[in-house]
Amino acid sequence: MTKVTTALAVATSIIALAATSASAEKLTIGLASEPTAMDPHFHNLGPNNAMAFHIYDRLVAQDEKQNLTPGLAVSWQPIDDLTWEFKLREGVTFHDGSDFNADDVLCTIARAPDVPNSPSSFGAYLKGKTAEKIDDYTVHIKTAEPYPLMANDISTIPIVSDSAGCAATTEEFNAGTAAVGTGPFKFGNYKPGESITMLRNDAYWGDAPAWTEVEFRPIKSGPSRVAALLAGDVDMIAGVPTTDIATLEANEDIQLSQGVSNRVIYLHLDQFRENSPFVKGNDGAEIKNPLMDPKVRTAISKAINRDAIVDRVMEGVALPAGQLLPDGFFGVSENLQPVAYDPEGAKALLAEAGYPDGFQLTIHGPNDRYINDAKIAEAIGQMLTRVGIKTSVETMPRSVYFGRASKGSPEGLPEFSFILVGWGAGSGEASSPLKSLIHSYDKDKGFGSSNRGRHSSAEIDAVIEEALRTVDDAKRQELLAQATEMAIENVAIIPTHFQVNTWAAKKGLEYIPRTDEYTFATGVVKQ
Repeated sequence: MTKVTTALAVATSIIALAATSASAEKLTIGLASEPTAMDPHFHNLGPNNAMAFHIYDRLVAQDEKQNLTPGLAVSWQPIDDLTWEFKLREGVTFHDGSDFNADDVLCTIARAPDVPNSPSSFGAYLKGKTAEKIDDYTVHIKTAEPYPLMANDISTIPIVSDSAGCAATTEEFNAGTAAVGTGPFKFGNYKPGESITMLRNDAYWGDAPAWTEVEFRPIKSGPSRVAALLAGDVDMIAGVPTTDIATLEANEDIQLSQGVSNRVIYLHLDQFRENSPFVKGNDGAEIKNPLMDPKVRTAISKAINRDAIVDRVMEGVALPAGQLLPDGFFGVSENLQPVAYDPEGAKALLAEAGYPDGFQLTIHGPNDRYINDAKIAEAIGQMLTRVGIKTSVETMPRSVYFGRASKGSPEGLPEFSFILVGWGAGSGEASSPLKSLIHSYDKDKGFGSSNRGRHSSAEIDAVIEEALRTVDDAKRQELLAQATEMAIENVAIIPTHFQVNTWAAKKGLEYIPRTDEYTFATGVVKQ
C-alpha cells in the first residue's frame, strides 16, 4: 500500500513554482465529481468551491495547509471588540475590466448566504455579520458579539462583481454571462456532465498562471478516469480509485500525490420527526422513529466496523474517525477515539431501547461524490442488518441526492431518514462542522445550514456559541473540543472515517495535495 503522507508535510516553497515551472499550454484534468453549478454561492460543496476559486478570489486566501494568506485583502485586524477592518488590494480588475473595490465586497456578503434553492448555503459563515464601506479600499465587518474567527469565515467566500454578479441568477452564472471574477482564470465554457473550460487571465494581479487553458472533464467512473490518464486523454486525474493505487504507483509513466484531508465521512440520522419516512417496523408498518433515541443511535455507531471500512472498502487509504476533524486541526479533542466495533453491545442497546428484534431502515447516499461512497453505504447496510436493523441501501447521483437530502420533502424538510454524507472544514478548524452540522437549525442566524438530521441540543448550542465569541485561542480550543465531545456523546452524527485523497498525473507533472481536497490547476507543477 502507498504510504500515506499528509499534505501538511509538503514544503510550501514548492507552491511558488506553480506559476513558473510549467510552460504555457493546455492542461486537462479528469474530475471524480463535478460542481452542481457555476454559481460560486449556490452550493457550499467541495467541487463547487474548488472550481469557483479558479475564477473568483477571496479576501483572505488559504494555502495548501489551509493557513490564511492575503488575497483581495492585504491585511485584516480587529479594531474593537465587534469590528474587523479589511484593507483591500488596490489596482485589481475583474475579467470585464471593471475595478475591484469595497462595493463588490458588500454585495458579495449580502448575496452569498441567501441564494435561492441552495442545497447548502454559506449562511454559517456570513449570517450575523454586517459589512460597511469606509472608503473604496476599506471595509468594516461587524458582529453583535466578539468574533475571533472572522478571517477564517471570510476565507471561504468567493468575491463576485457588483455590476456583473451580485444581482445575477444561478442560471446566468451557469451560462457564463455573470461569471466575472478577479481570479487567475476566466470562464470559458460550461457543459454539465461533459466539460468546464477556463482561459488564463493575463491581467491577473498575482502570479501568472502557467496554463493558458484548463479543461476539467467530469469522469464519474474510477476505471474510466484511470483509463483516460493512461491513454493520454487527460494530463491528471483526481480521486484515484483505491483499487488502482498500487498499480499506478508501479507505473513509471505516472506520478502519484497523496494527502490526508480534513473531510470526515459521517452519518446523519433523523432526530426531529416522530414518523420518519424511511423507518418501518419489521412488518412494514409505521413506528415511532427509533432514531430519536440516543441508545439506538449509539447502537448503530457500535454496529459499524470502522476498521473494516478502512481496510476493505477503502483499501487502507483512509483513517478511522471518532470526531469531526483529524489530529492536527484546531479544536480537535484529545479525549475522543473512534467508537469500537461492538455488535453484541449494539444488540443489547437495541433491546434496552425497546427494539430487541430491530426494525427496518433505508440508508441513502450519493454514488459519485466521495471515495467509494456507494460501497461504504452498502457495507454499513450489511453491518446494521447483522445486528437486527434490516437496512436497505439506495444511492443516486449527487445532483439529485443533495437536493433531496436537504429539503426534498413537500414540506421543504430533509427527505431521508438516514444518510451518508461528508464534510470538509472550509475554514480549517472545528467551528466549521460544529456550526453547520451540529448546532440546531436556525436559518436566520445561519446555524445548522447542513444539519440534515436536525439534531438539536440547547446545551451544545450554548458551548458552540460561546466558542465563537471567545477571543483567547486556548480557551476557544477548549470550548470547541468540549462541544465536539458533547456532540459525539449525544450521537448528533456518526463519524466513520477521514478521507485520504490521491491524485495521479502523467510523468513530469506533480500535484501539491491540499487538506481541503480541492483540485487547483495552479497546484499542478512540472518536475
